[in-house]
Amino acid sequence: MTTAFLERPLAVEDPASLSIDLHFSTAHEMHEGLDQAVATLIEPAKEAVCGILVTRLRPGRFTVALDESVPFGETYESIAA
Repeated sequence: MTTAFLERPLAVEDPASLSIDLHFSTAHEMHEGLDQAVATLIEPAKEAVCGILVTRLRPGRFTVALDESVPFGETYESIAA
């Protein structure tokens, strides 16, 4: 089962502060959920003129966030140390 929630609401004054925390049980859910999370942040990324960073925190747990260090129009992946 996929559980996703926004750590901050979408209607914020600073779109660069948006992030989505995701938890997955299966690989299928993970691929579908990450695609949906990135799609959700595309419009706010345009407003913030930044890219999207997908960070794997641990198996099945991810954060998808707008990130000013990622070039506009790009999505980077990262693994938390």
